[in-house]
Amino acid sequence: MENILRPLIVVGGSVILTLLIGWATDLLLRKADERHHETPLWGLLRRARIPYQLVLCAALLRGSYVEAQVFPSHRAGIGRTLTLVLIGSAAWLVIRIAAAIVETSYSRYAHARAQRDPARVRRVRTQVSLIMRVVSAVVGVVAVASMLLTFPEMRAAGASLLASAGVLGIVAGIAAQSTLSNMFAGFQIAFGDMVRMGDTVVVDGEWGTVEEITLTFLTVRTWDERRITMPVSYFTSKPFENWSRGTPQMTGTVFWHVDHSAPVEAMRERLRDILRDCPAWDGRAYNLSVTDTTANTMQVRALVTAKDADDIWTVRVEVREQMIRWLADEHPYALPRVNTADAALPPGRDGFPRPRPTSDGAPRRFPEQPAKGL
Repeated sequence: MENILRPLIVVGGSVILTLLIGWATDLLLRKADERHHETPLWGLLRRARIPYQLVLCAALLRGSYVEAQVFPSHRAGIGRTLTLVLIGSAAWLVIRIAAAIVETSYSRYAHARAQRDPARVRRVRTQVSLIMRVVSAVVGVVAVASMLLTFPEMRAAGASLLASAGVLGIVAGIAAQSTLSNMFAGFQIAFGDMVRMGDTVVVDGEWGTVEEITLTFLTVRTWDERRITMPVSYFTSKPFENWSRGTPQMTGTVFWHVDHSAPVEAMRERLRDILRDCPAWDGRAYNLSVTDTTANTMQVRALVTAKDADDIWTVRVEVREQMIRWLADEHPYALPRVNTADAALPPGRDGFPRPRPTSDGAPRRFPEQPAKGL
């Protein structure tokens, strides 16, 4: 009877005590979150309740499983398993707590500066994201190393591993040269303020918004909702356009090909009226000029401004459509025309116009053309 009750008391008591402590801790965090609405820290810490309960349960079982006398012949294996679970859950808990603290700090910073300096907020967001990835990687490596050191064979092989660390480091550095270059490029992007999450960029002729930045790759979401994944080393080795660098304000151009008789001054006035009715125009500047001419048309260019890349696209398409519609309704003669009149042929040897051939290829005579010899 004792062999049955003791394991039940030890294991069941550890599980029940873990659930009670976890419930009490979660209740305190919930009340703190309801009381302090100005900070999301307590709500974010509640996400760590699962690794927190795993740590408590593993620690209680690790300290009391000997008293339970369960599978005494496998005591060493059970103890090592509980130790591995304890190390892994502790690393998980540390990552969740660090993420809650960092996210809270960023939220306060972004709330205070979102209106005054949005570019700075995007830069800090990029740095925070990369820092959290580094912290997670470091904690994971330390946890895995601690797990390996629980095995006596690994501790015995530690000396030989350290002795060959130099050679292995050289080999690994050569093998992972591209990976390491991307990692260093990721740090350079994060702290060099080259590109930030949320920036509008143009890479390889594709226009989009930076959606994700990691230590090795960067994702750009294009205007048609495609995702372009590129190594971060691309942005440190090749030129690219960053439309959000400094200020997001932009100047756009709209071109028309019109007839030489087009009313340019009236088009300037119409451009002003179109922009006044366009909400996307920021009111900074506008202009309309004749920039080029050809034998049949002349090229008219309009300059418009907007507060960012999305609005400049809206302004350009609105101005182009409204101006063409106005020209078609009010000044149809100003639209480009194709001359379909027959071209005049040079006169013949006798001084008379050269007749055009008929459909069957025979020369056509003019009625007034005299016969030869008269």
